[in-house]
Amino acid sequence: MTSSPVEPPAAPDEPSAPGTGGTGTQTLTRTETRTDEGDHERFAHYVRQDRIAASAVSGKPVIALCGKVWVPRRDPSKYPICPACKEIYEQLTGGGGGD
Repeated sequence: MTSSPVEPPAAPDEPSAPGTGGTGTQTLTRTETRTDEGDHERFAHYVRQDRIAASAVSGKPVIALCGKVWVPRRDPSKYPICPACKEIYEQLTGGGGGD
């Protein structure tokens, strides 16, 4: 009895094996939430009040105007305001002084 050689399946980033008719391209969908453990410890960030309240109930992270993602747990009045959040807020409210 003779055995014929068996080809291993193509890797995801390589073209599909001959005769399969596919291109080997796959779509990856990520469902993870990445939290940033960066300078949010040093600054108070601007976040909508209703989102902070929802985060307090659900424990889900919030997103500040500057893009920081974290779960608020500390009193923001003890920290200086994030410079990036402050700049964005001023632009949104017309207090930015730009042209």
